Amino acid sequence: MNVTVILDKSQRTERYSEADFFLHADIPTFIDARHNIAHNKIMVIDGHKILTGSFNFTKAAESENAENLLIIDDAALAARYAENWKTHLSHSVIYKGKEEKQ
Repeated sequence: MNVTVILDKSQRTERYSEADFFLHADIPTFIDARHNIAHNKIMVIDGHKILTGSFNFTKAAESENAENLLIIDDAALAARYAENWKTHLSHSVIYKGKEEKQ
């Protein structure tokens, strides 16, 4: 499985950062500091499935919040989402942890 994550710059200073979770799981994680927040919640899976919506992929979202998650199976649309993701990746920097300078 090939997983790479882009998060916003708030993850550099959050006490319990998702960036640190991904880093410790050996998942390549990048920080997009060009935008104030990365409010997109999107996964492209196997080049044709898109997961998107308000769902934050947390325990609270799963059990306590009013969330939505839309799953779309469309390779052409998935390619467009992937291209948008690559655009954000191109101006992002690798996350190395809070101890190291970014």
